[in-house]
Amino acid sequence: MTEGLADPLLRATPRLESLYRAWSRSGAGLLITGNVMVDRRVLERPANVAIDDTDPDTFSAEARTRLRRWAAAATEGGSQVWMQLSHAGRQSPRYVTWRPLAPSAVQLDLFGNYGRPRELTEAEILAIIRRFAFAATVARETGFGGVEVHGAHGYLISSFLSPVSNRRSDAWGGSLENRARLLLETVRAVRAAVGRDFPVAVKLNSDDFRKGGFSHEESLQVARMLDAEAVDLLEVSGGTYEQPRLLGLGGSVETEVPMRESTRQREGYFLAYAEGIRAVVRMPLMVTGGFRTRGGMEAALAANACDAIGVARPLCTHPRAVAELLQAGTQLPSLERLLVLSPTGKLSPTSPILLARIANLLGAQSWYYRQIYRLADGRPASEPRFLLASLAMYFRDEYPGSRERACP
Repeated sequence: MTEGLADPLLRATPRLESLYRAWSRSGAGLLITGNVMVDRRVLERPANVAIDDTDPDTFSAEARTRLRRWAAAATEGGSQVWMQLSHAGRQSPRYVTWRPLAPSAVQLDLFGNYGRPRELTEAEILAIIRRFAFAATVARETGFGGVEVHGAHGYLISSFLSPVSNRRSDAWGGSLENRARLLLETVRAVRAAVGRDFPVAVKLNSDDFRKGGFSHEESLQVARMLDAEAVDLLEVSGGTYEQPRLLGLGGSVETEVPMRESTRQREGYFLAYAEGIRAVVRMPLMVTGGFRTRGGMEAALAANACDAIGVARPLCTHPRAVAELLQAGTQLPSLERLLVLSPTGKLSPTSPILLARIANLLGAQSWYYRQIYRLADGRPASEPRFLLASLAMYFRDEYPGSRERACP
């Protein structure tokens, strides 16, 4: 999950401590933070925490103290906390940067909200690898129990993997081996920086769900490559901003993996893909996305499709949701309602109109952002708002001047 709770210098804050203190008592064994950016110029959204080896603020005693407090709060309830490290690449919106960075100058086509990226030089690619390794050492030094390299969802490493966004003809593009080079070299650099006794995870797309993009077959090959790198946990996800399957929004591109009807009815957006990856790797797997019932989770584990279950949105509204589920519950609680323009018809979340589907997605996303802010302020979740109100809050919060968040 993405928190958006950093201060104007992109440092951790007491609100992050409060949020993760609540989640440390959620019943989850492991908390993985939202995007911690390795390049303050290219953020996923305003108010990401950033650890940037070119930024003097990153080296300050105050910045390190804030990170230590965040890690300590996140482990108060007995959970572990790992820091997710990321570079937004071409998915950094215009109100963050007019000139994002990418493997190639291929613009993200989403209503003009993203600038045309500049193609990275090889020297810059090598510097980005060093940025990830540096941020990992800071995570270890400040009390985080592990790191996760974000190689999914269309962010920079993911965009290198995709032939749609990576059109390079040098050692970083073309063949799958070359397109996977940034991910593999980043994992190696991080491992060398933190040592063998510190967990290193990777988040990888099982499929981009885009014609000509990073396919499931290529995902299987990259998973094999990662298995040889002694990765401690592979989190299986999928989709990009253009095909946001990670948020449960289906796109126009059909999956390339044949699915039985029984598979379609199971919880977990990416379970079928995880099963394919499981067949070719030995490392532990986690699947995140769509799990809501205890039965669905236990079935996935019993089938050996994965070793760990990731949940996100239920914790935005019910911070003790996992503990309650494990103690006696059968289903994760949810407040998902009233977030659509209409429950049926052309303006629903499954509308044939792409703009309507995106509006529903952004409205729901905005509402969940507000719940994170409320938890960070020690307040309970609010009732869902009408979609248009949620969208208005989204644009108010995400545009310039939003780094110092007002309480909802």
